[in-house]
Amino acid sequence: MQDYILTYSKTKFYPLDPIEDDIKIIDIAHALSMLSRANGHFKHFYSVAQHSINCYKEAKFRGYSERVQLGCLLHDASESYISDLTRPVKKNLPGYFKIEEKLQGIVYKKFGVDDFSKEPYLTIKHDFSQRDFSSVENEFIYIFNELSIGGIS
Repeated sequence: MQDYILTYSKTKFYPLDPIEDDIKIIDIAHALSMLSRANGHFKHFYSVAQHSINCYKEAKFRGYSERVQLGCLLHDASESYISDLTRPVKKNLPGYFKIEEKLQGIVYKKFGVDDFSKEPYLTIKHDFSQRDFSSVENEFIYIFNELSIGGIS
């Protein structure tokens, strides 16, 4: 039997054998609001959730479709289950990249968006202001609910 993590919602999640039904937006929003971008190498805490929200806002400002906006919001969702590695390390661990890519694809499928990993990166203006974890989590969930198709939870 494989190892699992117990998520914020108390779901047993198997990162090496993920299934769509175990992916929960509350787990994604909560975990990403608690994870720091760039391994914490900023002057202030800047969460992965805040980064994702900023990507969503940039896509919205540029007039991208709601599907693309939702893809931007979810583009780092796999990190809520398997964390992230710095680029120099990640590029030398192809096995990790395969796990991340598989999980991210399942997340995109669950929430009805295509895999945007091959799309060009957007240039964004970061908001480095400090924010309370719960406000970032709530904003993430609010935006997700605004963009969700068919009331996915």
